[in-house]
Parts: sequence; structure tokens; C-alpha cells
Amino acid sequence: MSAAFLKFALLNYNFAHYLSTLKPHCMDKYRYMFKDFEEGLFAELKSKGRIVEAKAGQSLLESGQYIRNTMIVLEGLVKLFRESDEGSEFFMYHLHPGESCALSLICDRNVRASSVTAKAVTDAVLLVVPLEHTENWMRQYRTWYHFVVGTYRRRYEELLETIDHIAFQNMDERLEFYLRRHQKALNSNVLEITNTQIAQELNSSREVVSRLMKKLSENGKVRLLKNGIEILKL
Repeated sequence: MSAAFLKFALLNYNFAHYLSTLKPHCMDKYRYMFKDFEEGLFAELKSKGRIVEAKAGQSLLESGQYIRNTMIVLEGLVKLFRESDEGSEFFMYHLHPGESCALSLICDRNVRASSVTAKAVTDAVLLVVPLEHTENWMRQYRTWYHFVVGTYRRRYEELLETIDHIAFQNMDERLEFYLRRHQKALNSNVLEITNTQIAQELNSSREVVSRLMKKLSENGKVRLLKNGIEILKL
């Protein structure tokens, strides 16, 4: 599946016509993620939603594009970030299996433009559901209401933590916080990421990040690899 087609499928397609061309999957194996959902709600997830696959690095949502569907991660890892007009990026948070983009959960059928960019960090499997259905679920299913509210609460708390680090901590502390978050999200001590990528997501410069990474290495906190970083003690 091409990147252009997936983006079209997620954001701009005529649901009934185009989504039928995607390879069908069985939602039953993901039932454990939604164990609190009523049987009726899970049945609607199966019938109204469709599953799509994305490759690592693939763009799923871009700032300024209209949101027509709710996106829930079933497998893999997705990151959300803000992007400036000049192309600078600022990392916001990750989406893990069972989690959804908060912005897409509260958009109504009037269709609103996205203010964030979403990209697959690893190969991912996603459930997409047209907003016309999720809007109705807010009234029909209490568990969906709690899912939406809980999603917003978690995202709000994560953003508060990020703001605290920006406002009250130095760049070296922000870098360590960034590395710990990615270590936890990927469940790995080895991060395949460059200093340039880190600088983009922290809205800093490659030179500053390189200097701080060298300092962390000298202090025995990380090991600098050819194509990434190994976290030793943060």
C-alpha cells in the first residue's frame, strides 16, 4: 500500500467505496484492548471501522489536513508532533496500542483541520472509523464516552509534563527526559535516532544536541553508536 493511498484512506476517502479495497482483518484478536467496551460498541467497531497497515516512517496525518476519521492504534507505535511553517518539529507524545489521537476523537462531522502531524515510528496497524459514527457513540455508549475523556486526560497530563520540562529545565535535562520517554515507548535501550532528529523534535540545533550527547557519553549515561544511541543509565 503506497503512502499516498494510506493518507487518502485515513483522511479523504469515501469510506464505503475505497475502504472496501483494503485487505480485511479480524478485529476479534484485539478484543482484549477494548475489554471494557460493551458488546454492542465492539460490534460497531468491527462493522463501522476498517483496519489499515502503515510502514515505519509513514505519514498518517499532516498539519492542515482535514480529519474525517478517528484513528486507534492496534499494533506498533505512532508519534505526534507539531510542525512550524519553517519545517521545525516539536515532539508531543506517542500513541501505543489501544490508544487514539485525542484530536480526532472530538472532531465532529463538520470536519476540522488537524493542528498536529502523526507518523508511524514502527510498522503499525490502525483502526480508522468515520467521525459520523464516533459522534453518535458519545451519546449511545458510556464506555466510549469514558474512553474519550480518559484519552484527553492522559494527553493533557503528558503535555503538562512536557511544558514543565520546557519552562523549568535546562536543555540537558530536557534531552534526558526525551530519551527516557523514547526508551519507555520503544521498550528498548537502543534508540535508532540521529542527533539531527532529536534536535528537530526538541526544537534545538544539531550542534547543541551533539555537545550534550557527548557529555552524556562521557558521564557513562549513554553509548554513542554508529546509527543511534544506547541508553546505559539515565
